[in-house]
Amino acid sequence: MMGSIGSRGRNGSIGIAALTLLLSFGSLTAQQSHLLVVTGSSGEPKFEALFHEWAAKLITSATTRHGVPAANVIYLTEKPEVGGGRAALSSRENVQKAFSDLAARSKSGDFVMIVLIGHGSQQSGAARFNLPGPDLTAVDYKLLLERLPERRIGFVNAASASGGFVQALSGENRAIVTATRSGNEANETIFAKFFVEAYSGDGADADKDGRVSLLEAYNYAQKEVERWYGEQNRLMTEHAQIEDDGDAKGTSKPDGRTGDGLFARGMVLGGIPAAVANNPELKALYEQKKSIEDKINVLRGMKARMEAAVYDRELEKLLVELAETNLKIKAVESKK
Repeated sequence: MMGSIGSRGRNGSIGIAALTLLLSFGSLTAQQSHLLVVTGSSGEPKFEALFHEWAAKLITSATTRHGVPAANVIYLTEKPEVGGGRAALSSRENVQKAFSDLAARSKSGDFVMIVLIGHGSQQSGAARFNLPGPDLTAVDYKLLLERLPERRIGFVNAASASGGFVQALSGENRAIVTATRSGNEANETIFAKFFVEAYSGDGADADKDGRVSLLEAYNYAQKEVERWYGEQNRLMTEHAQIEDDGDAKGTSKPDGRTGDGLFARGMVLGGIPAAVANNPELKALYEQKKSIEDKINVLRGMKARMEAAVYDRELEKLLVELAETNLKIKAVESKK
């Protein structure tokens, strides 16, 4: 195998030297988080109030709890006047402009999370998210995401009939979350409530590292949706799914170790928690953890170009290194 960037072996797999260089890029630059929240057509005043409540809560949590700069947040809504001067109408044209703005303000390696809250539908086999005026389909969003190459994308469609977005948007460096498993689950959904709660509360932080990954937020919301339907003694009419390994097939309950969930496991809004930043030892360990997670994400993006044995070996090494770092973090935190 040749050892330069972009070189391939005879079977098209990426070379070991190239792999080493590419993995080293994971932590060379400070990566930022960006958030686009869109609430669509509500249809009824009660939904209008709920959609704005959930959107506002997510934005507040992102900026105050998770350290996302306010300048990196875009809010589009059916009623811009409720946004305190920081929101714009969630029209087709403004959604398209928002993606152009994200492309201009973000850079390679940044985490861009898009969250759609509202109602969806499926017409003639085309999944869509309902907006004031003309809607945007899943295929439209696929084209919009192409404006964000080399970004790490978390696309969350928390609307009804959202399942069709998985197949349309699946790709490298993308985690796609939908509130339903198909376009046939067309009743209003409750997934957004608990997805937002994952970022606004403390219950979703399963590994107790002070941060909430997209995988943790998904797992929390999925379990809470099941609990809610059980408490209401109602038949579940929504079944959330996540897809982040590029095979266009979602799963309801990812393990986060292989296949779906592994990429989302490393996608975290914001930076290092303030309590950690004030402890030099912990800060160094968290930075080490973030670097390993970035390398795992880079490796995941190269899977299709690598020999299976090389990919499995390198992934195992990184996962072991990540587990050892997590143990060190827990040991330091236990001293408090």
